[in-house]
Amino acid sequence: MLNQVYPLLSYLNYWLKKEDKYSLQSPLLFNTYQGLNHFIHSRKEEDLEIEAFRKSLLTTDDIIEVSDYGAGSKRVNTTLRKVADITKFSTSSRKFAQLYQYFCTLTPADNVLELGTCMGITSRYLSKVTKGNLYSFEGSEEIARVATPSQGYDNLSLQIGVLKDTLPYTLSNLAQVDFALIDATHTYEGTLHYFEKILEKTHPKSIIAIGDIHWSTEMEKAWEEIKRKPEVRLTLDFFECGIVFFEYPGEKSEYILDF
Repeated sequence: MLNQVYPLLSYLNYWLKKEDKYSLQSPLLFNTYQGLNHFIHSRKEEDLEIEAFRKSLLTTDDIIEVSDYGAGSKRVNTTLRKVADITKFSTSSRKFAQLYQYFCTLTPADNVLELGTCMGITSRYLSKVTKGNLYSFEGSEEIARVATPSQGYDNLSLQIGVLKDTLPYTLSNLAQVDFALIDATHTYEGTLHYFEKILEKTHPKSIIAIGDIHWSTEMEKAWEEIKRKPEVRLTLDFFECGIVFFEYPGEKSEYILDF
């Protein structure tokens, strides 16, 4: 019952505090927010093959054995899981996949990380706007098998294995990280640990997205600690995710935004 009630209370708090674009005083932030809406509107006919892939996953009867190294799923928390259920309950909607695309485009997008491949839907969206290489991390071999594109997406590389091992190895071979989406484990310790490891490779133009920041009290605690870090200059809370900037001309700020 707690897992069902908590997100509702958290969303009510978000709903009461959220701001729309007309209440933003910063011209830079206003333009960024406007740019997000324009970007999503402009891609109405884009990435349709990705949504066709999503539909195929939602209609399959396939069952796979999942290795889960994080907090698990609130809806499908068993070893044997239907691909359709994983897709329905554990993948980002098209709207938020496009949101991640947009913020990725605000960076150089040469080195992009996705922690938590899941069914590979957001991976495909990010691949479309990555100028260099996209490294997507997945702990479950069976999920990675389903998620791996059979063709295209040549800049997408899946890193399969336990994240605490695969992430440091990949980071050691990168000069810097431009954009990262942390959407794995969904634990306080894991989220903070991965953020701090990636932080070592960021630069002023980098952006980090944190998925499911209101998923649990643990995730909210991690989000609050991330916002307090001195390197963080601006954060945007879209309820389903948080966006972290390391360069902002004004005072250190945080916004809760309607989306």
